[in-house]
Amino acid sequence: MPLTPETLPRHELVGLDCEVVAASNPDAIGISGTVVMETTQMLTLEGADRVWHVPKDSATFAFDLSTETVLVDGDRLVARPARRTENTGDSLWR
Repeated sequence: MPLTPETLPRHELVGLDCEVVAASNPDAIGISGTVVMETTQMLTLEGADRVWHVPKDSATFAFDLSTETVLVDGDRLVARPARRTENTGDSLWR
């Protein structure tokens, strides 16, 4: 399955450039870097000078694809990475 804006929530996120564009914690807004690790509840971003752990459920992320920037609500990413990537539909009930 090719990486497109529609399929991004079902893809592996490690290695993608990412920025926090909205969050319940105002200090998290503007954090950017490369996704180096993903757990059920967190994305770990490595920036130029440090590593941040950002909760998925309270943030909106902008992922930089080669052709465009895609905004994803973190609530859509809350799941074990292996489970999230094996889902083939957009059903919220899977």
